[in-house]
Amino acid sequence: MAWLRYTAYFLFIALVTGTLTMLEVHYPGSLKMHVFVGDGDTLGTSEFSPVELIQLFLLLICGGLMGWVAQHCPAQRPLALCFGGMAAMAFVRELDYFLDRYVADNAWQVLIAVIAALVIAYAWRHQRRLLIALGRTWPSCGLALLFAGAVILFAFVHFVGHEPFWRALMGEGYQRVVKLAVEEFVELAGYFFWTIGAFEYAIEAHASATRDPEPVAVRRRRNRLKRRR
Repeated sequence: MAWLRYTAYFLFIALVTGTLTMLEVHYPGSLKMHVFVGDGDTLGTSEFSPVELIQLFLLLICGGLMGWVAQHCPAQRPLALCFGGMAAMAFVRELDYFLDRYVADNAWQVLIAVIAALVIAYAWRHQRRLLIALGRTWPSCGLALLFAGAVILFAFVHFVGHEPFWRALMGEGYQRVVKLAVEEFVELAGYFFWTIGAFEYAIEAHASATRDPEPVAVRRRRNRLKRRR
């Protein structure tokens, strides 16, 4: 039932967020929100924080759910693959520090450009099926939550995490760790929305696949595969 799922979502978010905040309260510095790597590092980074690891884990869940939808709900495959591509780009973006440091400078930008090009090309080629898939599921709770997460991640957090804003706000008392902590926790909230939206979208896609008649193209493809075997 929906109310049980949403209760579970609430408890999960409360548990994870509460654990992270209490961890820092009782063991200051355990969240590693401002780590200096090497003598030449003057800025510090939050990339080693458990918050960042949880973000990556949530993105893997989102990508896995979209892959499941693409595999088991053919009518939703174009939309699911586009969402999966967005999750893959966000995953690469979260690894930007390590890719720049240990692979090559701006490597993450190249990877994102490649993934984005593939997603755009696929969406353009299957635009009719994409619009049909979107029409079957919009409006829905899953897509609304995915949209809310995207707004937080791709719009809201970039303004709230803008360093000049925090310098102007805090003046001479500016501490970068405050800016990083707020930015990372806001991003975590966005990924929570994305993960819940991915779960709800997968449930809705499965319900739509079992409720609607199987598309003729899918039946023909399955029959061709059977004949080949």
